[in-house]
Amino acid sequence: MNPPRYPVLFLALGLLAPSLLADAIPVPDWALPGSAKHKQVPPPTGFHRDTVTIAQPIGMFDGQADVGGPLLPGSASFEAAAGRYTITSASYNIWYFRDEFRFLWKKLSGDVSLAADVEFPQPDGYDDRKAVLIVRQDLNDDAKEIMVALHGAGLIHLAYRPEKATDLREACRIDTPGHKDAARHARIGLEKRGNSFALFFSFAGEPMHRVGPPVKLPFDGPFYVGLGFCSHVPDQKDTAVLSNVVLVDAAGHVR
Repeated sequence: MNPPRYPVLFLALGLLAPSLLADAIPVPDWALPGSAKHKQVPPPTGFHRDTVTIAQPIGMFDGQADVGGPLLPGSASFEAAAGRYTITSASYNIWYFRDEFRFLWKKLSGDVSLAADVEFPQPDGYDDRKAVLIVRQDLNDDAKEIMVALHGAGLIHLAYRPEKATDLREACRIDTPGHKDAARHARIGLEKRGNSFALFFSFAGEPMHRVGPPVKLPFDGPFYVGLGFCSHVPDQKDTAVLSNVVLVDAAGHVR
């Protein structure tokens, strides 16, 4: 049985438990995750939320942000000894003409090599949750961007938003061996060489190799480079762990 929903009364008394607070958050119908009975659709035309930025260094990154102002704030931590970033987020999607996700970022210019091992600690999370390696022109929810994403179901793809406030496009995809099981063993990479971006991938420890043709997409420097995670469920937090991170301001170092 679901708990009773009396958010105004309990908030006034300061008695609303975090679990009930999440249960009381109104989620627009368009933002609900897809299911057999429901299909997620784009946000209403012109819909945006402000990004919340935390300009405090975390590991090798300059700061972090809740891009698109998710209904529940995200969080992130770094374990220096293990070289591991843990990112938690409840967020709608990284798709269509706007995004919601927790983003660990560094401002760079020129060429870039970015790679990481990805793990989803909660095996039963939503299939379309995404851990991403991403380059964005700015921190707004509708920024020009390009990303390599590993989904909870094992899909890996290279996708990009060619201009601000336009829909994302898929450039290429990999349906990994074992699909969902592959998400427990995958390493993904993104390389920027001039205006060209390429997807790299390794399954179960094999050498990293490029997949698909590069995508041409110019960025003005400096731009934002980093790691992100989206639960794809606006009122439910989930977690991704990214480790053995490579971030080099030069091409040819994805490994």
